[in-house]
Amino acid sequence: MDYKKVNNVLGWLCAIIATSVFIITAERTTSWWDTGEFIASAYKLQIVHQPGAPLFLMLQNIFSNFALGNLAQIAFWMNVGSAICSGLTVMFLFWTITALARKIIQSDHQSNDKNHLIKIMGAGMVGALAYSFSDTFWYSAVESEVYAMSSLCTAVVFWAILKWEARANKPHADRWLIVIAYIIGLSIGVHLLNLLVIPAIALIIYFKKTDRTTFWGISKALFIGLGILAIILWGIIQYLIKFAAKFDLFFVNTLGLGFGSGIFVFVIMILSALIYGIYYSIRKGKVILNTAILATCFILLGYSSFTMVLLRANANPSLNNNDPENVFSFLGYLSREQYESEPLIKGQYFDANPIGINERIDYRKDNHQYTSIKRAASYQFDRETIFPRIYSQKPYHQYFYKGYLGIEEGRKANFADNLKFFFNYQVGHMYARYFLWNFVGRQNDQQGHGSLTEGNWLSGIKAIDNLHVGGQSKLSDEMIHNPSRNTYFFLPLIIGFAGALWHFKRNKKDATVVSLLFMFTGLAIVIYLNQSPLQPRERDYAYAGSFYAFAIWIGLGVFAISEFFKKYINERNANLLATSLCLIAGPLILISQNWDDHNRSEKSLARDMAKNYLETCAPNAILFTYGDHDTFPLWYLQEVEGVRRDVRIVVISYLTSDWYFRQVKNGTYQAAGLPITIPNEKVAKGLRESLPYHDLNLAGSTDINLLLDFLLSDSNDNKLQMRDGQYENFLPTKSLKLAVNKEDVIRNKVVPQEWESEIPKQMEWTFGNDYVTRADLGLMSVLVNNNWKRPIYFSGMVPAESLMGLDKYMVNEGFAKRLMPIEAKLEKGESLINVDKLYKNIVDKYAWGNIHQATYLDTDSFRFAGMYAKEIFGKAARTLLAKGETEKARQVAVKAFNELPQRLYSMSDVTSYGDVIDTLYKTGEIKFANQLVDRNMKFLTENMDYYQQLAIDKPENGLEVQNIRMALDSVDLYERILSNTKEKDRYAYIAELSNKYKKMYLSE
Repeated sequence: MDYKKVNNVLGWLCAIIATSVFIITAERTTSWWDTGEFIASAYKLQIVHQPGAPLFLMLQNIFSNFALGNLAQIAFWMNVGSAICSGLTVMFLFWTITALARKIIQSDHQSNDKNHLIKIMGAGMVGALAYSFSDTFWYSAVESEVYAMSSLCTAVVFWAILKWEARANKPHADRWLIVIAYIIGLSIGVHLLNLLVIPAIALIIYFKKTDRTTFWGISKALFIGLGILAIILWGIIQYLIKFAAKFDLFFVNTLGLGFGSGIFVFVIMILSALIYGIYYSIRKGKVILNTAILATCFILLGYSSFTMVLLRANANPSLNNNDPENVFSFLGYLSREQYESEPLIKGQYFDANPIGINERIDYRKDNHQYTSIKRAASYQFDRETIFPRIYSQKPYHQYFYKGYLGIEEGRKANFADNLKFFFNYQVGHMYARYFLWNFVGRQNDQQGHGSLTEGNWLSGIKAIDNLHVGGQSKLSDEMIHNPSRNTYFFLPLIIGFAGALWHFKRNKKDATVVSLLFMFTGLAIVIYLNQSPLQPRERDYAYAGSFYAFAIWIGLGVFAISEFFKKYINERNANLLATSLCLIAGPLILISQNWDDHNRSEKSLARDMAKNYLETCAPNAILFTYGDHDTFPLWYLQEVEGVRRDVRIVVISYLTSDWYFRQVKNGTYQAAGLPITIPNEKVAKGLRESLPYHDLNLAGSTDINLLLDFLLSDSNDNKLQMRDGQYENFLPTKSLKLAVNKEDVIRNKVVPQEWESEIPKQMEWTFGNDYVTRADLGLMSVLVNNNWKRPIYFSGMVPAESLMGLDKYMVNEGFAKRLMPIEAKLEKGESLINVDKLYKNIVDKYAWGNIHQATYLDTDSFRFAGMYAKEIFGKAARTLLAKGETEKARQVAVKAFNELPQRLYSMSDVTSYGDVIDTLYKTGEIKFANQLVDRNMKFLTENMDYYQQLAIDKPENGLEVQNIRMALDSVDLYERILSNTKEKDRYAYIAELSNKYKKMYLSE
């Protein structure tokens, strides 16, 4: 049989199988996290968060056209784009495995007969399809995120270097190196993870070009590979732009020429140098130099996709993150200056004390020149260490470090603690755990921070799992049937280890290359990212390249197992049996276990939640949001589907930046800009970024109109002299007030009619922080100038510290709270509820994304269902009952019964159903109430049995205190609810449970 034809056909077959599965299971709309931003930005070629992904956006824009004008289908077709990229990744992985396998057979001088063809193709299919249906890769394959396309770039580059290797001694073989350079350049416009394949490429080139390998030769090759990686990562991506910026600074500020003149000269110089270098290398016959210069040219050509960022930023689109319209803002965009950087070589301990500040010089573009500004780059500390791993100064991180490392009060962290955290947490928890998820199994998809009950690896072998996480003899029904509980019995891992051992035995050079790829896309990323604990989400997607490398060994495991079987049966049967068994133990077990929790075709909660946020708002509202979940899906709805474009979304966490402060003054679609009258030059980059509080002991409250004038004053008489002699504006008091025009409030229907008599003459509150940010200045200006003309809302996810102390004037209307001049005289943390508006929202407007019947809810979806949906239903029902509106309360409670998930996902769910159950009983819906009580108590008792067994199996880990406390609170709550009903049997049962658990956990 023709090897090339079979290889091509089966490679495409793997791609078709994988792509088909991915399209079938792809999400039909936007999802959580960054996908909403990417879809919205790709659709209109806008600017995403730093450091950008322009090539990804442009390619996804092409896929959006397949929606044929159906706005609701655009997100799906972009998700299909990721599915196709992932399918092609699988194809190139297949060809990579078959190339490595065939190379070994040819090196053994074995005949290229049908038996070997079966084995080679079987290896390719096993490895490629195993990777297809692995947990991490499948998750990225079905949503519009950069990681699917990034994986394709990695796969193509590694396949291409093997093509070069096979042809290295033929004329024009180095064209493959130029192709690789171009793809690497293109990949910069997708994600930087692709660059980590470069050291493995360097090693392949060394092995091919040398007749005798030595340790020093390998070290030299790796050093060169790392050098090329560094040149691209820092030299080309950042320093090239930095030099261009310095040129422009000189030409503008010193020579007095126009903006961009220095960049033009710099580009001409670079192009001239490259052209001359090519000419010189050809003339002198310097092949390596010529190849290097051509490769640089093609890397730059691929990198030029970032010109899209500059062009579109200058068009001022509605989504224009960081506004990189000039060379200095573009440099800040590429260097991710918006985000904190983690120390790598030297840094502080988490319990070190700051003793000074390291400053840096930045530049901003003013009307006619660049202005230099001093900014704090980092702190100096009294205790530092090399290779810092426990560095974060955030209080919740410090608390975690102490608990995780067992640092008792009074003891300082040391280097041993540093290494313990690195090996146990960063390598073990934040990498090895993810690796084992993909090839051993996964306990559940709850985010794990070290608990025995959340997000651990799990094999399905009871004895091993009991040693690892305990409690396996008392698993609840929910745990056993949880779709995200996936067990592979170590089979893919065993096949991969067998393949790796066989690979090292038969071809140490290639095995070393794959090992290097595995390490650089795994452990090297762990070292580089230097992640702090308590990440907002699991980070397994960062290590997909490492799992890709291991999938090569899963494929080669067919050879290892075939050789074992050849001892007992003939070669043909051994090959067929090995291939069949590996297909079952690899791809088949993975797809069968992972299908239910990776099938996102019925999910729409992210979109529906976004719509709920927008529909909560009155017409022409201003909606302040805070994080990814309450922002990006909303951007998607407005930008793509055109939903509620009259609402002006303002990300209050972005409002601290000068560029966003300028942008929010502009209107978007039907939404006017914010009524902020602060001139841009007052809050330009480097000015009034964070103003300190210094109490002047002013009598009474200060009107924020006057305060704003004081904070924006340029007179040194209104400033505080700092230690360095500079003068800076400051906050002189925390007691603030705002005059309220009652007629304006009533005319604009700001408050419900029944509350109009409660409108005060002025709002008074205490500012909540010890510093004033740009966001605070902007909010003050909005309050002063809005005059209650436009409704002002705050998402439920905006933290209290961002509300300027206005909490007591927030009125709950569902997914957002509206600012009203009505003071809530309630317990701390509670807010007034506009129950009529809330009722209408729940009954007429809100949608819940099929969460009631969904087979599976991902972590973010059940968080929303638990944290927000139940709270909204419960508060509405409870408040309506208190008002005596029994029928409306019944409708809300019944809707909760019909809309909320049938399954429970955590112990907090049991408690959060309290108000709904109480309302169902009090409004006569006894059947529904009983169903919820029975279901919830079954969940509670099974989990309490599990926690008890866990304490027996793993006494060193202590009790699941938080879950047990929630269970006890839930039992007390349900006991109180049932005490007022006729359900005597249920009441007696719960009372018995209460006594049992109190004796068990609360007795002396």
